[in-house]
Amino acid sequence: MKTSTLARVALACILAAGTVHAGPRTITAPDAPRALPAEGRVQVQWTDPAQFTELRQSRNRWDAERGDWVTQLAGYLRKQADKQLPAGQQLDVTFTDIKRAGDYEPWRGPRLDDVRIMRDIYPPRITLQFTLTDANGQVIAQGERKLVDTAYLLNSSMPSDTDPLRYEKRMLNDWLRREFRQDTAAGR
Repeated sequence: MKTSTLARVALACILAAGTVHAGPRTITAPDAPRALPAEGRVQVQWTDPAQFTELRQSRNRWDAERGDWVTQLAGYLRKQADKQLPAGQQLDVTFTDIKRAGDYEPWRGPRLDDVRIMRDIYPPRITLQFTLTDANGQVIAQGERKLVDTAYLLNSSMPSDTDPLRYEKRMLNDWLRREFRQDTAAGR
């Protein structure tokens, strides 16, 4: 009798410890972050992911909202933008909509209903707003951009690249290069 009581107490402690340390299980959880912690020259935040096209039009909403892919994209954007911005400039970006590359096709059967199928009819799309300021806080550039890569399957990438966000990251890289490239011809 003492053994079974001890086992129940141990199991209860293990379960309680697991829930204390568990973070948000989905990107739409009430306690899920809506911005990266403020640090450095690049700030990235996002609107409610429940309103993103990725979730609103998903054929498998449960799989689409799992994980922390919005935070991963925001962190990637921060890191890449920080490398490209000239000294003294600051960038503030807000993701307002995201549709990841590929989609779920549950009609393929129960074994494939949680597999993201990559086809050219499911390109990645990101809508964002940004403000670029100089060291004095003066606005250099601002606006809204609707990014889409309709040729995402044709662009060459390493076959060994298994990052599930590789298409979205490449699209963000392309935007950063186009939007914030340094005019090297001006220095000549």
